[in-house]
Amino acid sequence: MHTKAQTLKKVFTASIVSATLLCSGFVNAHQDAHQQSQLEKAITGEHRSAKNKVRDAYRHPLQTLAFFGFDPSMTVVEITPGGGWYTEILAPAVKGKGKLYGAHYPDTGEDNYYSNSRKKLVEKLASDVVFSEVELTNFIPRQASELAPVGTADLVLTFRNLHNWRDEGVEQVFKDAYKALKKGGVLGVVEHRLPEGADAEKAKGYVSQSKTIAQAKAAGFTLEASSEINANAKDMAIYPKGVWTLPPVLRLGEQDKAKYIAIGESDRMTLKFVK
Repeated sequence: MHTKAQTLKKVFTASIVSATLLCSGFVNAHQDAHQQSQLEKAITGEHRSAKNKVRDAYRHPLQTLAFFGFDPSMTVVEITPGGGWYTEILAPAVKGKGKLYGAHYPDTGEDNYYSNSRKKLVEKLASDVVFSEVELTNFIPRQASELAPVGTADLVLTFRNLHNWRDEGVEQVFKDAYKALKKGGVLGVVEHRLPEGADAEKAKGYVSQSKTIAQAKAAGFTLEASSEINANAKDMAIYPKGVWTLPPVLRLGEQDKAKYIAIGESDRMTLKFVK
């Protein structure tokens, strides 16, 4: 039989536990909200051009990065940032708390796409204090590359790049990503999605999702989740100039422009792999 004192002690203990759990939940929720607000601030920042912000409707940066488990304190690698569309978001989102590596084509001094792309990005990073903590590394397609120091990255990201590298390039970059990541780290992939059963030769620029998953698994990754965040059911994938027929490129110019704008940007797979 419990005494009155024992009963009161149990009630008091239960209250303390409940209060602790409540406070813990509040703190976690507060931290999540702070992290999200930091990312949202980066997305809405004045440093981003209006032209880039318009594309948020198709690229869904907040939802995409949240799906990959992005946190401002992470060490993040962005493979071939190109013009820096996502760099404009990632750089301020991690500044002062995390680390951003831009694994980009090296500047060989030649007048070609790879060197010129690197030069343009260097100029962009040097022109705004927002990018002052970004560190560039060298990525060479279809060759082993150190995207970041081995085993240091929490998150490696590639946005709409796989179609440029061909199968052997994709297989190599997935191996490079695996080396760069910590155990439990994430590889996030967004790419133009080839409809299952479609002819890849007729759907230029589109990549098979099932093949991409198989290539990542061959490199040692596990597929944790896939998302339809960046899906577009209007995209039929067969166009005169491939995926570049659609916006933002609109390679046919004024020819059927309204039609392709109505379709919007490509249907994209969004895949989350774990080391």
